[in-house]
Amino acid sequence: MRVYLPVGLSELRTLAAGEPIEVEGYLAVSTDEEDELAAVESAAADGAAVAVAEAADPDGPVALTEVEALHVALDDSGDLAWFAPSEIATVIELVQRPPVASG
Repeated sequence: MRVYLPVGLSELRTLAAGEPIEVEGYLAVSTDEEDELAAVESAAADGAAVAVAEAADPDGPVALTEVEALHVALDDSGDLAWFAPSEIATVIELVQRPPVASG
């Protein structure tokens, strides 16, 4: 089941270290693209980044091996950039920086 997890710097570092995280995530109400976007946006409102994972138990721990994508805001436009799980070090670096104003 796909779950959208709001994550902060601590959770990102835990995932990068190979340890699982447990955070309350969001589920899309359907597999429709708009419903999935709504889940990503909800998770983004609650965290510095979003980890999208395919997890057997959406309420259980999630490891980096289950993460399919990471999303992070690069500026204040509301748009989220997509990163592969292998780019987690870049996402950590971006989350540590203050957001850049768009415009």
